[in-house]
Amino acid sequence: MAKINRARSTSPPDGGWGWMIVAGCFLVTICTRAVTRCISIFFVEFQTYFTQDYAQTAWIHSIVDCVTMLCAPLGSVVSNHLSCQVGIMLGGLLASTGLILGSFATSLKHLYLTLGVLTGLGFALCYSPAIAMVGKYFSRRKALAYGIAMSGSGIGTFILAPVVQLLIEQFSWRGALLILGGFVLNLCVCGALMRPITLKEDHTTAEQNHVCRTQKQDFKQTPPCSTLTKECLKNYQYVCYLFAVGLDGLCYLCLPMLQSLSLLVPFSCTFGYFDGAYVTLMPVVTAEIVGTTSLSSALGVVYFLHAVPYLVSPPIAGWLVDTTGSYTAAFLLCGLSMIFSSLLLGFARLVKKMKKTQLRFLAKESDPKLQLWANGSVAYSVASELDQKDGESAAIIAEPGYNST
Repeated sequence: MAKINRARSTSPPDGGWGWMIVAGCFLVTICTRAVTRCISIFFVEFQTYFTQDYAQTAWIHSIVDCVTMLCAPLGSVVSNHLSCQVGIMLGGLLASTGLILGSFATSLKHLYLTLGVLTGLGFALCYSPAIAMVGKYFSRRKALAYGIAMSGSGIGTFILAPVVQLLIEQFSWRGALLILGGFVLNLCVCGALMRPITLKEDHTTAEQNHVCRTQKQDFKQTPPCSTLTKECLKNYQYVCYLFAVGLDGLCYLCLPMLQSLSLLVPFSCTFGYFDGAYVTLMPVVTAEIVGTTSLSSALGVVYFLHAVPYLVSPPIAGWLVDTTGSYTAAFLLCGLSMIFSSLLLGFARLVKKMKKTQLRFLAKESDPKLQLWANGSVAYSVASELDQKDGESAAIIAEPGYNST
């Protein structure tokens, strides 16, 4: 009975089995994103064994990332029509098969198909549905839950990187890929943890209309300090996000000057700190915009938009290395791109503020009855005017000696 009541609740449980969902998503990010990053450790081995240049070899890692993001909507479709459990288990089988077949590759083209396409497709079926499940189980603690779940990428890379290097030294790159294929099969176990939850839809149209009608009166009764505090915190978070992206790019610009381990370790910590802000906040912000019902589909679209950069960036970096003979140009391109992105976001924020100020000024000059809401759209306070007219009519009718004819 308790299970039925919980399933029919209108709000996420914010705990309980949700922490098992977080643990499952944590393991999914290890088996997908951390393993994807560890594929770059095979770069030198592939280049030496197949005697290819940087650009050709870089396509392997590029295809894995691109297919993972490009097929993210497919993972959302499978989880929505079947279940998240089925999607992740199927993805685990495909990803493991791709890694195992890749260990028998005899050319880079074989690795493109097995390690690139097949493994990337398996990761796509696992990644976005697992992240979406966390948002369905948490509301108030959503940021904390996502922070723990998404940290699997960094923690997994920190642990797996030296392990994979050791496996390559002991069993060659073929044996290391074979062992990674068995490790990725743990995605099937993670999928078994993703127990679905059904939240009751809240169809209260009349109540929502009442809220919209009384929004103006509620706003007048709200303490000014409360509104100012929320606005200040919102601006503070946005500025911090811009600084995180910009400082991430600055770390890239400083990287060519770091020539020792004692300097690279602080760089790695600083870069990872700022990069984590972007990765962790992405599903949180998406959930706040679209809600939990459409979260899986929305995340599929969000990660789909990452496909093109993931596809073209490694080959471009490899081409720069082949052309210039050093990694400096690739690092400078990455750093300048992130700094430009930060400046572009800041400029967009400034333009949005200017438009809202202009709309507010025009509304005040044209009609004082116009109300500007927080999203910048203009709306008449029709409901309050109608209520006022109804009150005046009732007062006139109630007057003694009133004759409607």
